[in-house]
Amino acid sequence: QVQLVESGGGLVQPGGSLRLSCAAAGSIFSIDVMGWYRQAPGKQRELVATIINGGNTNYADSVKGRFTISRDSAKNTVYLQMNSLKPEDTAVYYCKLRSLFKDYWGQGTQVTVSS
Repeated sequence: QVQLVESGGGLVQPGGSLRLSCAAAGSIFSIDVMGWYRQAPGKQRELVATIINGGNTNYADSVKGRFTISRDSAKNTVYLQMNSLKPEDTAVYYCKLRSLFKDYWGQGTQVTVSS
């Protein structure tokens, strides 16, 4: 069993920054992809950023240049540095891990961007 624990969400003013963390624990034999997704009220869950085992990254167009995903392989932890936050970034952010063709999700952390 794999558990993902997210942290770092909160309330921030427009233009501010937050750093999300997601630590994976449990029976992890290999990690193929780790990533962040978000879901705003009344909207579908959408991809924010992913990082594959080799280190290549992928971002949604809406966050390119503002968000940075990174990973500490020794700690099985993925981070999302979010800068220049906008009100439209408000959502619940979920961490996802793919291992051996199976997906695991965290419980989500709320990010609210408001003045």
